Amino acid sequence: MQGFLNLNKPAGFTSHDCVARVRRLLKLKRVGHAGTLDPAATGVLPIAIGNATRLLQFLQSDKAYRATIRFGIVTTTDDLEGEVLHQAAVPNLDRASVEALIPQFSGSIAQIPPRYSAIQVQGKRLYDLARSGLEVEVPVRTVRIDAIEIQAWRPGDFPELEVDIACGAGTYIRSIARDLGDLLGTGGTLAALIRTRSSGFDLADSLTLEELSDRIARNIWQPISPDVALNHLPIVTLDAQTAKRWCQGQKTPYRQAIDLCRVEDEAGKLLGIAKTIATENGWLLRQQVVLSAVE
Repeated sequence: MQGFLNLNKPAGFTSHDCVARVRRLLKLKRVGHAGTLDPAATGVLPIAIGNATRLLQFLQSDKAYRATIRFGIVTTTDDLEGEVLHQAAVPNLDRASVEALIPQFSGSIAQIPPRYSAIQVQGKRLYDLARSGLEVEVPVRTVRIDAIEIQAWRPGDFPELEVDIACGAGTYIRSIARDLGDLLGTGGTLAALIRTRSSGFDLADSLTLEELSDRIARNIWQPISPDVALNHLPIVTLDAQTAKRWCQGQKTPYRQAIDLCRVEDEAGKLLGIAKTIATENGWLLRQQVVLSAVE
């Protein structure tokens, strides 16, 4: 069995917890995931099964979220899971004040990841350094925000902003909540997060663990084909003889330059992933991942 699962991760589970549960349900060891979600977050967690684990790096990198930001609170983790460092009611904060700052979080922006995150500094995870009490400088990174749109404003002593965010890989929504609160002078933290899209998979098409278990029990579940998950990549079709040579790792000339692509045989079977490299004699179709042998 190989392919993908569009899983709706429940709150309280780590991404690894979900992988472990899927392994047990499918009775398979070779299961992995793309795009870690924090335990408190819910939503799309792409799961790869069997040989498809080798394709995780080639999935689309864009993501989308529905985030709830609460103002008047600052925590160690930039969400409600951490220790509260500051809390003060801000009943006079209004939507217009927040909305005026939203454009600053669009396009390519500099972002400092949360101190409690999986990023490595000096060979160690930031969350391990934070838990041990060590103060380290968290490196600034450039991330891409494609869109940020307000969906709701809930006034009160600790008002909340609900936003939809479309972004590139590596973006921390917790950092957006923290930085927006800092700009307003009120403090802010992430109160809730739902990932609505990841790696080409949509929340509307996702399955919960319970739904997956039920479909497996009724023998009606099938993984999503790698071709579907990789449909953003162009296709290169090879004839039988060329396909055999390519799958064996031999040099395979190609007529033009092409970035990452799916390699298929004439019957439409996915053989692997390739990209071209330039040589003195022209282009070669270099193997990135070979999934299937050709007899």
